[in-house]
Amino acid sequence: MNVPASVPNWSVPDVFEPDGTEELPPELTRSSEPTSDTRTAGSADEPPRRDLTSGSGADGTGPTSSGAERQAGKGSGTGKSGGTTKGTGTAAAGIRTDVEPADLSTLLSVAVAAVGGSERDGQTAMAEAVGNAIESGEHLAVQAGTGTGKSLAYLVPAIRHAVTAHTTVVVSTATIALQRQLVDRDLPRLADALADSLGRRPTFAILKGRRNYLCLNRIHGNAPDEPDEGALFDAFAASSLEREVRRVHDWASDTETGDRDELVPGVSERAWRQVSVTGNECLGAHRCPVGSDCFAEQARNEAGRADIVVTNHALLAIDALDDRPVLPEHDMVVVDEAHDLVDRVTTAAGGELSGNAIKQAARKCGRAVEEEIADRLNEAGEGLEFVLGELEPGRVGEPSHQLSAALSGIRDAASACVNALGPEQREDVESGSARKLALAPTQEIQDTAIRLLDGFEEPEQDRRDVIWISAENNRPPSLQVAPLGVGGLLRERLFGQRTTVLTSATLALGGSFDTLASQWGLPPQREAKPATDTATAQEPPSDDSEPSWVGLDVGSPFDYPRSGILYVARHLPKPGRDGLPDAYLDELTELVTAAGGRTLGLFSSMRAARQASEQLRERLSTPVLCQGEDSTSQLVGSFAEDPATSLFGTLSLWQGVDVPGQSLQLVVMDRIPFPRPDDPLASARQQAISARGGNGFITVAGTHAALLLAQGAGRLLRSAADRGVIAILDPRLSTARYGGFLRASLPPFWNTENPEVVRGALRRLDEAAG
Repeated sequence: MNVPASVPNWSVPDVFEPDGTEELPPELTRSSEPTSDTRTAGSADEPPRRDLTSGSGADGTGPTSSGAERQAGKGSGTGKSGGTTKGTGTAAAGIRTDVEPADLSTLLSVAVAAVGGSERDGQTAMAEAVGNAIESGEHLAVQAGTGTGKSLAYLVPAIRHAVTAHTTVVVSTATIALQRQLVDRDLPRLADALADSLGRRPTFAILKGRRNYLCLNRIHGNAPDEPDEGALFDAFAASSLEREVRRVHDWASDTETGDRDELVPGVSERAWRQVSVTGNECLGAHRCPVGSDCFAEQARNEAGRADIVVTNHALLAIDALDDRPVLPEHDMVVVDEAHDLVDRVTTAAGGELSGNAIKQAARKCGRAVEEEIADRLNEAGEGLEFVLGELEPGRVGEPSHQLSAALSGIRDAASACVNALGPEQREDVESGSARKLALAPTQEIQDTAIRLLDGFEEPEQDRRDVIWISAENNRPPSLQVAPLGVGGLLRERLFGQRTTVLTSATLALGGSFDTLASQWGLPPQREAKPATDTATAQEPPSDDSEPSWVGLDVGSPFDYPRSGILYVARHLPKPGRDGLPDAYLDELTELVTAAGGRTLGLFSSMRAARQASEQLRERLSTPVLCQGEDSTSQLVGSFAEDPATSLFGTLSLWQGVDVPGQSLQLVVMDRIPFPRPDDPLASARQQAISARGGNGFITVAGTHAALLLAQGAGRLLRSAADRGVIAILDPRLSTARYGGFLRASLPPFWNTENPEVVRGALRRLDEAAG
C-alpha cells in the first residue's frame, strides 16, 4: 500500500489526492513488524485455501446432558428472544437427511449474499483459518480490523462444525452490545440463510449468569427481601427502591425471558438484588415451587439444545474456575473481543471483603441462626471497617497485627454461621430460601478470608495473589484480592480442554501477538515449517506440553493511509498531574474549531474531561457534551445526530462507540492511557515480570496503553467512506523510546506532527461536509 507523499486533499470526500502546496515531515516508521511466524492474509507465501470437511453447575446454568441427548433436542426452540433457541419445529421435522452439508467456501458465499454484503479477502481468510483450526485442534488468534466482517467469518465455520459434528460451540463476548448484535441480527439471518445448505436450520441461544435473570420465587414472595444498607436510614432511598422493585414486579408478568438487559429503562443494582439470586442462592429447580417456569432454567435448557451458545467472558471465566459445569458441553470456544479476556477473567477470579457486605450477610444469617452467632459476624464486619479506616489505601505487603486479627475473626465468625446454617434439610420454601440467601454470601466471606490469610503466610515474592485496600468513589474502604496472573488458569482450563479461537480488531500489539499470548498462558510463536493440517499451514511446536497456536492478521478493508491521519502534537509539553495544561486546551480548541465540532474527546480521567468541557464551552459556539451529564447511550445518540456536537468522556467511550459518517471526524486523546502509577494490580504484575528479567513496563503498562490507544483509534473509521484525524496531544508518542511500540499497535494511518497540516485537513473535511 502506497503512502501519499503529502497530505491528502479532502475537498472531495471520495478522493484522497496529494496537495502539492503543503510539505510534510517524513512518515513515522513503525518500529516493529509482525514476527516472522505471524502470517498476514494474502501474503505471497500463504498456502492454498482448504475447504472445511466435517469431522467426527453450581450456577445452575450448565446442563450436563450428553452430546447425543443435546443433538436429539436441537432445533426445538420456542422462538422467544433472549435465553431461548431461535429455531422452529422439532429436530425430527427440521432435519433433511437427503442434504449433504455444503463446504465452508460455499456456506460463506451463501451467508454473505444473505446479509447483502460482498465477499472480502480478510473475511475469507479468517473463515478458512477458523475452519482449519477446528479440523486440526490448533488454537487460533485472529486480528480482524473494523469492516472485515469477522462475526460471519467465525460464525459460519462454527455453525457448520456444530451441525455436522453434533456438538455445541460457545461464543463469548465482553459487551452486551455485541451479544445483542449476534443474537438479534447476525445469527437469525445466518440460520435462515444456511438452513437449506446444512440440511436443517441451525439453532442458537444466549446464556448468562443466574443473577441476570428474574427469580420468580422472589417475585412471588417465597423468599425474604434483602435488607438494603442505604434504605435502612434514608426514607428517600427506601421510596426510590420500592418504586424500582414495583416496576420489576409489573414487568415480570410481561417478560418472556426474565433477562435483566431487556428491562428498559433498567433499575439499580440494589433493586435487582431484591428480585434475583445467584447460583449459590438458588433453591434448585427440583425444590423451587416455580422451578418449572424459572427463566434461568429455561435459558439453561435452551442452551443445552443449541448449536451456538452466546455468553459473556464473565460466565466463561466462572465455567473455567468452577469444577462443576456452568456452560453446556462444548468442544470449541470463540472468544470475540478477546483483548478484554484477561481483565474479565481477573475480575471473576478476584474477591472482596468489606464491612458492609459482612454486616449484610450477618443480617441474613439472623433470620436462620441464633442471634448470638449472627451478632459475632456483624461485630467482625464492624471490626474490619475500623481497621481499614486506619490504613492507607494501596497494596498490602505485610499485614498489621490488627488486620490479621480482623481477618481471623471474620473467618471464625463466618465459619460458625455456616455450621449453624447446616446442610440442606426438609423445610418449607420460605425457610429454605432464607437459609440459602444467608449461606451463599457467608460461605463466600469465609472463603475470601481464608484466601487472604493463606496469602499473607506466603513470602511476598512468592504470592500468587495481589492484595490491596481500595477506597474509591467515596465508598467505604474494602479489602481486594486478585490473581497476579490468569495465564495458568486459561492454559489449563480453556486451551487445555477445547479448541479456542480468539479474535478482536486489536490483538497484535507492537506488531506481534506474543504480548497478549503470554497473558493468555500461551507460549511465544515459533518458526515453523509449512504443513497441511494446521490453522495457517504451520507446523505446531514439537513440545506436546505446550498449547499449539498461530496468529493471523487479516487486515482491514479500509485504506488507512488514504482515509485517516495520525497527528502527534510533538510541540506540546509532557502531560502533568495537575489537570490539562493551558497549551493542551489551546490545541484542543483549535482542532475542534477546524473540525467544526464532530469531535470525540477521550480523556485519561473524568477530571480532565470535565475541565475540557467547561473550557471549550466558553471558547466555542458549537455544543460540547460530557460523560455523566446523561446516560452514555443518550449522549452518543445526541452526538451522532448533530455533526456540530463534540462529546468528551473517559474509559467507557474508548470502546464500543460506533458513529459512522460525518458526525465523527476527529478523535482526540489527551495522553497515553497508561494505568495509574498507584494501581496495585498493574504495579505488582509489572514488578513480578521485571524480577524475572522481563520488561515489566512494556509488558504491563505498555500493553494496557497500546490496547486502549488502538481501541480509541478504532472509533474513527467505522465505514469505508469515513475520513478523519486521530490527534494525540501527548508528545511522548513521538519522543519516548516506547513510542514505536505504541505506534506499531495502531492502524497504518498517514502520520504528521505539523499542526497546520492537520488543521487544514480538518477544515477541508468540514467544508466538504457542508
